Amino acid sequence: MRNELATSRLTLRYGERIVVDGLDLALPGGSITAVVGPNACGKSTLLRGLARLLDPTAGTVTLDGADLHRMPARTLAKRLGLLPQQPVTPEAITVEGLVRLGRYPHQRLLNPWSAADQQAVERALHRTGTAELRDQPVDRLSGGQRQRAWIALTLAQDTELLLLDEPTTFLDLRHQLDVLDLVADLHRELGRTVVMVLHDLGQAARYADHLVVLHQGRLAAAGPPGEVLDAELVERVFEVPCQVVTDPETGTPLVVPRARRAL
Repeated sequence: MRNELATSRLTLRYGERIVVDGLDLALPGGSITAVVGPNACGKSTLLRGLARLLDPTAGTVTLDGADLHRMPARTLAKRLGLLPQQPVTPEAITVEGLVRLGRYPHQRLLNPWSAADQQAVERALHRTGTAELRDQPVDRLSGGQRQRAWIALTLAQDTELLLLDEPTTFLDLRHQLDVLDLVADLHRELGRTVVMVLHDLGQAARYADHLVVLHQGRLAAAGPPGEVLDAELVERVFEVPCQVVTDPETGTPLVVPRARRAL
């Protein structure tokens, strides 16, 4: 299976502070992986390490067995796309202008734009439902529309592996589900491998094939949500007493926090 990311004894730090500590991890290709854990446990830092935005202090990151840090930047950009947590929108750019930026890794000096590039942009706009917004300034869109435009950029990049850092942040429930449904469609219809950071455990269990649970920069659990997500894990990692029941809609695990007793 292609698009398998793995880490071996990976350590990531900011200054003197270790955020990810000696992590051994294998992320299956051809799957949706959700990375979950409490605040400041290293989720976004791990994604930055997987995208080569943060150099390891120790250990390695590999893509299909090849050292990520030895790959040419353009080669990596054709294989891996990243949507950061709070992307910075270029001033006064339209939706189509933003999506066109995704074609940068494919550009050549003597042939800066091609019919194939435009076709990739059109496919990305269509897939994300943003074609009718193509002439709209991105900074005037709603939160859900803006997130779709950024996902369209990553699609136009035409990579088989997508890293999404909290793609539902600041969105209301409807738009959270819209974005996650879009991610699921991209996986099912186009075969994209997805690794995404999520906060909501129920959504992670519903949409992911593989769950990675981080705690204090280390791996607490990894595997199919139905096998790893239980009440003991949630209380140990999140410090929340709960029951884990079966979601009546999907059959996936659903975390129900225990009610606080009245004083």
